[in-house]
Amino acid sequence: MIRFAIALPLIVSLLTSVTTFADEPFRPEVGKFPAADKAKDFTGELVFVDHANRRGSLRIVGDDGQAYGTPGTPFAMLPYGMIRYHGAPADLRDIPLGTVLHGRFYLPPDPKLSSVPNLSNRGVGRAGKHPAENHAILLEDEPSFCLREDKVWKLKQIELKGKEALVIASREPKDGGADQGKEESMTLDATTRFWRGREKLLLKDLIDEGIWPAQGKHDLGGQAVLLGLTWQPIGGWGNGNPFNRYHISDVWLDETAMQRATVYQTEVHTELIRGRWMPAWVDAVEYGKFGEATVTATLFGGMDPSLYADFKKGGQGQMGAAEFTLKHSNGAAAGHKHMAIRGPILDVTKATGDVPLGSSGIQIRFKVDLVLEGFRPGKIVRIRPMNWPDYPIPREEFIGGNMEERFLSPDIFPKY
Repeated sequence: MIRFAIALPLIVSLLTSVTTFADEPFRPEVGKFPAADKAKDFTGELVFVDHANRRGSLRIVGDDGQAYGTPGTPFAMLPYGMIRYHGAPADLRDIPLGTVLHGRFYLPPDPKLSSVPNLSNRGVGRAGKHPAENHAILLEDEPSFCLREDKVWKLKQIELKGKEALVIASREPKDGGADQGKEESMTLDATTRFWRGREKLLLKDLIDEGIWPAQGKHDLGGQAVLLGLTWQPIGGWGNGNPFNRYHISDVWLDETAMQRATVYQTEVHTELIRGRWMPAWVDAVEYGKFGEATVTATLFGGMDPSLYADFKKGGQGQMGAAEFTLKHSNGAAAGHKHMAIRGPILDVTKATGDVPLGSSGIQIRFKVDLVLEGFRPGKIVRIRPMNWPDYPIPREEFIGGNMEERFLSPDIFPKY
């Protein structure tokens, strides 16, 4: 049986599975990482993205499944909120619309500064109401969720009609066990991608190879795979509302295929962070003479270990102010590299024991010869070692001279 024994060391401590969640909505404190067991768990289809402001909308799955008629619920990422795609760190810009995501959410730390509206008092049809918890500490797609939970999808049966198929499968522990999971009926079609080793296959290829029949039902014997899930309006199948089912966008048939997807996404995200700089928040400031200070900051979690390894004691770096959305706060259009303060990294320490979700557990002490307003305890900063590039960033990803940009209006979201 395929085991998908992929080594993902960065999620072992950061994304520990939580089995209990708070009954009451929980509001995190500014400047503190919230307790993982205070989060609420929701799954939904990504239906809107504003990547520059780290916000979007999810069509949350209700008791009656993936209800296509349910309006999207606006969400925003917490500044330390982590995103995972294909088992690797990601940004919202990496995730296609329609992708089914699993998330953990809290109330906004400061509702006045929230960039999304709270629609919890508005009904959304059969799926119930929009949750009040609309700030995410974690979003992850289906394969990322399964890898973290040590689960796979077991394919039980497929029925083909032309270029479409109905698959019966269940999400189960990869090593077996009592939890066999609920059986789901899901669709796939000619757009579904099949990944095998270094190959990208189509449904037609599996039929031509005789792995699946051209028409009719076929027993798949519990084949272990990883799936990418989305929604696609494919009808013509019985057993309930055909438009409320998951649709399979991708099937990873073996470990090599999944590993390659993870490595590629890791490279994509690593280059993004090197160009935008590592987000962190300020823990403390020790003031010196003539405007000098030593800033202690905690780097946010969820990144590839190679990025953290570049922060070394005795090295040089730059620190710049940022906002809740992680946008650089330039104060002008001069560019973030011109507004950031350069100085030596005095120390780098790593926490021992449990690390809160959202934190890397890595704290740096950084000396600056000028304290910017953004270098205050609880404030967000972006930091780079000097061996990272100083590329210009797109205009939508920094705050310019108009400080009204700091307060991102939620008015673009429909109120239903």
